[in-house]
Amino acid sequence: MIATKWQLWTVIFGLGLGTFLLRFSFLGLIGNRNLSPIVLKLLRYTPMAVIPGLVAPATLWPAATGGETDAARLAAACATVLVGVATRNTLAAIAAGAITLFGLPLLIG
Repeated sequence: MIATKWQLWTVIFGLGLGTFLLRFSFLGLIGNRNLSPIVLKLLRYTPMAVIPGLVAPATLWPAATGGETDAARLAAACATVLVGVATRNTLAAIAAGAITLFGLPLLIG
């Protein structure tokens, strides 16, 4: 089904309004209040809950390989997690993943 011009703009406007309302409800309405310690602690884990959801599809079903799982991507994901847990250094984890992703195919051939 091909969307008409008005359907497309309605969806874009609706998503923009929804995004604004979600952010405003958190930042605009309670932005100047102190949050409880438990809420602050839980908010610290939000990025680590979102990142796997973004990375997993690109690791397990990458478009570059036609949706087939690739050993280099799996190895890079494992290296990133291992270095990240061992060093607790984000840049070291990213570097380990990048080196593995680009270096492993060169080693394997």
